[in-house]
Amino acid sequence: MKNLAQLRSQFVAVLFACVFAIPAPAGTSASGKPTASAPAVKSVSRRRAPKVVNPAADDVASYDDPAIRQAAVDALGHYDGTVVAVDPNTGRILAMVNQKLAFSGGTIPCSTIKPAIAVAALEENVITGDTMLKVSRRKYMNLTEAMAHSNNEFFEELGRRMGFETVSRYAHMLGLGEAAGYNLPEEHAGTFPAAAPQRGGVARMSSFGEGIKMTPLQLASMASAVANGGTLYYLQYPRTDEERQNFAPRVKRQLDIAPLLAPIREGMLAAVLYGTGKASFDSEGDELALGKTGTCSDDKSHLGWFVSYADEAKPRITLVVLIRGHNRHVKGPAAAVVAGRIYRRLRAQNYFAGLPRRSDETGVTSGN
Repeated sequence: MKNLAQLRSQFVAVLFACVFAIPAPAGTSASGKPTASAPAVKSVSRRRAPKVVNPAADDVASYDDPAIRQAAVDALGHYDGTVVAVDPNTGRILAMVNQKLAFSGGTIPCSTIKPAIAVAALEENVITGDTMLKVSRRKYMNLTEAMAHSNNEFFEELGRRMGFETVSRYAHMLGLGEAAGYNLPEEHAGTFPAAAPQRGGVARMSSFGEGIKMTPLQLASMASAVANGGTLYYLQYPRTDEERQNFAPRVKRQLDIAPLLAPIREGMLAAVLYGTGKASFDSEGDELALGKTGTCSDDKSHLGWFVSYADEAKPRITLVVLIRGHNRHVKGPAAAVVAGRIYRRLRAQNYFAGLPRRSDETGVTSGN
């Protein structure tokens, strides 16, 4: 019995020794307190609430047409972006939401460069409206379908066939690389490169504007020339009662592009009816819009562009929408949604009924 008791005492002693000899878990002391080498405890991740943006916060609203401005402000919502509305028959800026961004030095135009490339290719007889180009192994497209679906391969091929010098010449003719406005001291002109970009060359430049910085004002000016048949107006922004009463359009230059525009307009109409810009379509309206989306990224964020004008036959408004952000939903079709809201609001207010048609405009002044 004495030996048994001794054995039991020895077993208990060994057991206690083993228990206290077990090393504490990594990063803790024997007392259970964290040590300096303890790994950080992984916290439960919580999705950060998106930053609320008021794009119109710093604007001076008194310069704008109140109906268009309110429609644009409501349509843009909390997007980090801008809306520019222009009369395509005079170059008058009707509304500008987020004036700071609209006046800025611009960013990559994405696929909104495609109408300019189409003008160049048609004038240079690189294609006609019926030309079919191979865009994939078993697929061919003409200009209408390529514009509707914003096909990069089609426009890359146009760029390769024309070369940088030709693309550059037409881009400058359409107003890129220079200020779009007249007497707009806040405006920063976009830039156009002196040589084809290293990344993708003239092909990528022709498909989504690689190397170019385009401003919303430049895009509005160019689209207005497509809308009105070839008159590139200086954009003007009357800010006083006197300027508004004495307003007269100023022509920057007259472009001989009217015979080329039919297939380009068909492509922009197709984009709205069934292509990348279909979210802008107002099925209940009489004002049929034509448009072009653009989706890409710059070094800061994703970009979504949409440029359009209405009506198809007698255009009376040009809209440019640019949205920015890090969300994957920031893209051209989302910008088209914004434009569609504006068109529907203006239609509901019967806004277009009181506007003069193109034939009623008078008093054009030279911009020189």
